[in-house]
Amino acid sequence: MESAVRSRIEVGIVLALSLGASAVYSVVSIVGRLTDDRPLGDQSAAINQSRSTREWLDFTYQFLDVVFGLAVVALALYLLWRPGADPFRRIGLDLTRPARDVASGLLLVAAIGVPGLALYAAGRALGVTVAVVPAPLDASWWTIPILVLAALKAALVEEVIVVGYLFTRLRELGVGPWATIVSSALLRGTYHLYQGFGPFAGNVAMGIVFGWCYTRWGRTMPLVVAHWVLDMVSFIGYPLALAWWPGLFAAPEA
Repeated sequence: MESAVRSRIEVGIVLALSLGASAVYSVVSIVGRLTDDRPLGDQSAAINQSRSTREWLDFTYQFLDVVFGLAVVALALYLLWRPGADPFRRIGLDLTRPARDVASGLLLVAAIGVPGLALYAAGRALGVTVAVVPAPLDASWWTIPILVLAALKAALVEEVIVVGYLFTRLRELGVGPWATIVSSALLRGTYHLYQGFGPFAGNVAMGIVFGWCYTRWGRTMPLVVAHWVLDMVSFIGYPLALAWWPGLFAAPEA
């Protein structure tokens, strides 16, 4: 009993320090958006924006954001570490089967990427999704490398915390696999809710697919690969889509 209480408290603390806090802020954000005078479809959300007008300071801020953003990943792995059990092996975050993990990850990209883009476009057309404003790719020579690192950070934080760590702890607490999958997927959708209801639904669906794959494979590495590729496409490819199809992707005029 005491162990179960400690595990619940631990899970609460880890989520409060990471994506649970993001989910709460996202709920507050969507409430603010829905009570705004402007319709949801006329609003925008900026991602990966500059942190300073001075180039070296902007780079420093963004690099440190990546480095310290991974601290919660280190915390989760540390908490999963026990005598005789490597936490990386425990959640399948290792390089024991790289070819299969990459192939599985790319398969997930194909299964999720195109429907996700279609869902975003549909959400914009229906006015239930805000316009996402990406960082310009030509801001500095280091912009694309930093975006690649930011995508890797997001992939590790989300897949290690919301899948590897959370699934392990909920299993230990006796929660069934489908209850765990659905709970994890709803959490994933909620911390994307600030972008509107289209991204919420898309990320819930992604969470169900990723959660099911994890219960089958017992590995987070394919999920990290898929998430990293999807976010790189979003962070780097999105500005190109913005230029090609401004009617669907451009932010509304203020």
